[in-house]
Amino acid sequence: MVFTDFIFYVLAAILLFSASRVITARNPVQAALFLVLSFFTAAGIWLLLQAEFLAIVLVLVYVGAVMVLFLFVVMMLDINIDKLREGFWSYLPLAGTIGALMAVEMAMILGNKYFMAAESVSHPAAYSDTAAIGKVMYTQYLLPFELASVVLLVAIVAAIALTLREKRESKSINPAEQVTVRKQDRIRMVKMKSETQPKPDDVDQGETS
Repeated sequence: MVFTDFIFYVLAAILLFSASRVITARNPVQAALFLVLSFFTAAGIWLLLQAEFLAIVLVLVYVGAVMVLFLFVVMMLDINIDKLREGFWSYLPLAGTIGALMAVEMAMILGNKYFMAAESVSHPAAYSDTAAIGKVMYTQYLLPFELASVVLLVAIVAAIALTLREKRESKSINPAEQVTVRKQDRIRMVKMKSETQPKPDDVDQGETS
């Protein structure tokens, strides 16, 4: 066993422990912190596979942005933990079945001859996996990348539309009503006579001037 194999097994053990604590911890803040540990450990495994870009993205995006948001939401909301824990173990058979199916699928995929016959490829010293990922993503997989971005955009718009609730005290604008408005509805010309009469002093001053 080489030293890299030893590091992999240590990181894998930490990853399994932290992932199990994410779903078994009673405190949601502790569960979020264990999830941070899981992300860091997974980033270490990516580094062992010489995928530096994926490891950095995992730390910056998930640990630096998503998990900070989770912690803020969990700590600011008044969550009743006892109600959340009710009926937790009743979902254990279904969760175990789904987990077993996922494990069987991963074993079937990783046990394929194409994965077993894969050999490690040596790269030169100036090789950059970030440049290689960008080249493949924006040349060979450009259309799937754009389709994925469109799907994410539609999901964001749908989430905003589903969760938007109008408040009575808020002043909102309906774009559909703005488009259907005609010019006759916007401006109304009103003709009316003047009801103010000039004062005698003003008339005398105007004649003398």
